[in-house]
Amino acid sequence: MLDALRNLFRSKTQGRLPAVPEGMRYYVIGDIHGRLDLYDALLAAIEEDDAQRGQHQTEVILLGDLVDRGPESAGVIARTREWQEKRTVRVLAGNHEEMFLEAFEKPDVLRHFLKHGGRETIMSYGISKKQFNAMTLDELFAMLPQIVPQSERDYIADFEEMIIAGDYLFVHAGIDPAVPIEAQKRGDMLWIRDRFLSHEGPLEKVVVHGHTIFDRVMDCGNRIGIDTGAFRSGVLTALVLEADQKRILQACDNEGQIEIFHGDRGR
Repeated sequence: MLDALRNLFRSKTQGRLPAVPEGMRYYVIGDIHGRLDLYDALLAAIEEDDAQRGQHQTEVILLGDLVDRGPESAGVIARTREWQEKRTVRVLAGNHEEMFLEAFEKPDVLRHFLKHGGRETIMSYGISKKQFNAMTLDELFAMLPQIVPQSERDYIADFEEMIIAGDYLFVHAGIDPAVPIEAQKRGDMLWIRDRFLSHEGPLEKVVVHGHTIFDRVMDCGNRIGIDTGAFRSGVLTALVLEADQKRILQACDNEGQIEIFHGDRGR
């Protein structure tokens, strides 16, 4: 699997390279989806990398979809909150966070959530497989507010929708290419695919996004997709941006051993 995850940035940008503000360093992490093991390894690698480089103002940006599918969504949320106490870590809302919060509203929405990785998320909050399987949908819906406290839901509800830094825009899924940045709809920023992915022309900013899984970092010049499918591929990617330079850090699960990859090319 890891041998197939080779990446060569394929930027089509002409002339001046896109850049983040001077004196800033950004670590942008793709969709974690409950893979706390990979997240912990990448977090440690980021801290080490940042300490070894020159003095900069550093920000970490998570592109959303911290939850669902993987086994430790609650742990990923907890680790993020801990990290935010030590440095600037900004979190974008993903479509899976939206589904998670909406699952508290109606049983039918909960049913949809469970089909898209929500089962693993709920179990990560301390419900055993036996307990989960014994509950009806209505019973689970009634118990859900007790399983996930209001403070946790309020924290997730406060995730940002987009972040701009110099020539870059960070968002979970993408943007509508026909609409100015300031007029983008939340639904598109969390869910869009084809209209955004198929757009080959220039955009107002270089859009760094997750949401759509690629087997390598996908740099198309006008956008950079960094969701390498951590929950199924075992590869969690961070894009590092500094001035007009970009590079990659990845935590890779190689048959149970997590390795860190550094460089301009992913694995």
